[in-house]
Amino acid sequence: MNGWLYLFNPEHDMALANFTPYYRPPREIIRMGQDLSYLPLWYAEKGSGVKVADECLSASFLAECISMGVHPGGVTATTWEGTSISPWGWDPALVNRLRSEGVPAERCPDEAELRRIRFLSGRQRCVEVLKQFGDMDGICGKAVECLTIDDVRNFMEDAGETILKSPWSGSGRGLLRISPDSWSENVEGWVARIIRTQGGIMGEPLYQKVCDFAMEFYADGIAGVSFAGYSLFETDSHGNYKLNLLLPDSAIEKRLSEYVPWETLHAVKGRLLSCLRALLGGDYTGYLGVDMMICHEAGKYVIHPCVEINLRMNMGVVSRLFFDRYVAPSSSGKYVVEHFQADGEAIEKHHRLMAESPLSVSDEGRILQGYLSLTPVVSETRYQAYVEVENGEGR
Repeated sequence: MNGWLYLFNPEHDMALANFTPYYRPPREIIRMGQDLSYLPLWYAEKGSGVKVADECLSASFLAECISMGVHPGGVTATTWEGTSISPWGWDPALVNRLRSEGVPAERCPDEAELRRIRFLSGRQRCVEVLKQFGDMDGICGKAVECLTIDDVRNFMEDAGETILKSPWSGSGRGLLRISPDSWSENVEGWVARIIRTQGGIMGEPLYQKVCDFAMEFYADGIAGVSFAGYSLFETDSHGNYKLNLLLPDSAIEKRLSEYVPWETLHAVKGRLLSCLRALLGGDYTGYLGVDMMICHEAGKYVIHPCVEINLRMNMGVVSRLFFDRYVAPSSSGKYVVEHFQADGEAIEKHHRLMAESPLSVSDEGRILQGYLSLTPVVSETRYQAYVEVENGEGR
């Protein structure tokens, strides 16, 4: 096992918003963390350790994957000793948990570093980044920080339909769509609570979205930021993540350029690299993603270049790394994270997909087509990550 140890802590965004060592996530998020704790086995550097919920289950799962010709890069870790830790994201609750389990303080961020991570993770940073795109053609996107209820009312009266966002919240959470017609005492109470607890609330116009995508980056911790690939993803009506398309970067860029010029995509990428290097400096090490949209505005398609900045590992990076490492370049598919409502549902679907879409792997260990679960599935499973792959570029 090499010097890195990975762990999946999906409560990170909410823990960062709470910003106390004693934050306790909701029961369902704890369950998600357990069921998907095996996910880093696929994106960990080869030979790195992964902390999982059940070491015996992990061993049998890895053996099953290897028997099908697919070899995850990570290995199950049984101790915290002698490793650098790579979580989904750093927050005070995680540091408190690790310290209670015997991890030395020097292997965790200190309070000042955590406060800097929280600052950089706030949605206020999108306001700063969007200002850097004011002179670029083919771009839309506006965000403001409202410090009072009157600020919110004034913005809404000007923008019409508006999306309100708490500065810190989990993916798909802390969002509210409002308009002058839907304003109510309940809405005002929610807004007041966010302003009271987080110091402000973000307001954005409602755009006519055509598709979601992201640009993924890697920050080296010494003021260097590099492009790590594209992410083409889908969300539900509430903004919750559903899936990523598994495609080469070139194929994603080709699809996006059906709406906007190739030159605009590259100009956005270049401008973002400059913005992120200036913003992050040497204060963050790891992957991050910038969520974007293609929107229809005034009879043409434009790019919203900074809907969210996810300053942590994210599903877009996982799907990007999975495709690049494990899928045949000529194949395509989808990477799905699914939530099941009852025991037995996941394993029933798992067995059905295994029968309907048997896995086919090349001699080089690349998936040609078929279904593969990226996390163990048992009768009690409620959260699962899996891929479905087909020959060609698909839809």
